[in-house]
Amino acid sequence: MQKYSTPNNEVTPFRKAAFKSREDHRKQIELEEARKAGLAPAEVDEDGNEINPHIPRYMSSAPWYLNAERPSLKHQRKWKLDPNNKNCWYDRGAKTFQADKFRKGACENCGAITHTSKTCMERPRKAGAKLTGKNIAPDEKIETFDLDYDGKRDPWNGYDAASYAHVIDRYEARDEARKKYLKEQQLKKLEEKNDSDGEDGLNVDEAKVDESKQMDFAKVEKRVRTTGGGSTGTVRNLRIREDIAKYLVNLDVNSAHYDPKARSMRGDPLPDMDPNEKFYGGDNQNRISGEALEFKQLNVHVWEVFDEGNDVHMQAAPSQAELLNKSYRINKEMLRSKAKEAILEKYGNAAAEDALPRELLLGQSEREVEYDRVGRVI
Repeated sequence: MQKYSTPNNEVTPFRKAAFKSREDHRKQIELEEARKAGLAPAEVDEDGNEINPHIPRYMSSAPWYLNAERPSLKHQRKWKLDPNNKNCWYDRGAKTFQADKFRKGACENCGAITHTSKTCMERPRKAGAKLTGKNIAPDEKIETFDLDYDGKRDPWNGYDAASYAHVIDRYEARDEARKKYLKEQQLKKLEEKNDSDGEDGLNVDEAKVDESKQMDFAKVEKRVRTTGGGSTGTVRNLRIREDIAKYLVNLDVNSAHYDPKARSMRGDPLPDMDPNEKFYGGDNQNRISGEALEFKQLNVHVWEVFDEGNDVHMQAAPSQAELLNKSYRINKEMLRSKAKEAILEKYGNAAAEDALPRELLLGQSEREVEYDRVGRVI
């Protein structure tokens, strides 16, 4: 460590960088490589903590103005530690000191020294504490926080989830009262119905009320978004309760694979079952029947036409692709009919000629007939 004088004749310490020869530099590089390979122990900082050898030197080496004697990571840490964490908040409703008599500079209304009468949150008294000297309010706890960037902009800072418990309790009490009222109304309707039928002494069973509730199993209440704002609407569940889930059609583990994420079963779970009695044949059955097959053929035709050099795209211009496929099928049918007419004109049509005699059509039998050498029937 050397000392250099400044223009004001002040002695300032300054650590001179130690000169390293080529051999020392080579040994330093070899030592770093050995530490990275795990052959040499890691370097230790001032606090005795090991430094990761893979950390670059420009990060582990401290700036010159810190006068660090050895490599350390202390300069990379946040050295301005804020004792007031951003999660800290004011102590709500806390009181500190309560005076016995009015003090000069205190609130003229309640007598607290921490605020003035203009900012007092207490109900204005007919005669303030300054005049009466009684019922002096305690002083509030005044706190000051130096919040960081995130703490100032955190909208939920200081929020206490327990403060919302009374809101939840109020809604739950309202729901319970509503259920109780509906049940009483249903019981009342059943009693009136039983009285009108003339069935005296019939006890109303609560199971009937539960069954009446279950009648609306397909009724789902949810919020429906509209242009004028949200409104509560009734949405019917279109699923039939008697439908069997796909994965319950065949419980054999070697049956068709069911994908729970896509809720699809492409294979046939009952391949050996009679098709007339089968109600579900797999998702692939819908892909090879109806308009799905026509759409697949349309896609294949568009791919073939595009490979031939025509500018056709199914997703970009679906109408153009469909018209092109339609004209292609019409031309294909015309060429097929022309070829059929040419063949019939050249070779004739045996199916269109006169019908064969009935003797030839039905002349076969199992009766044995013997012929002689000349061909006469014996």
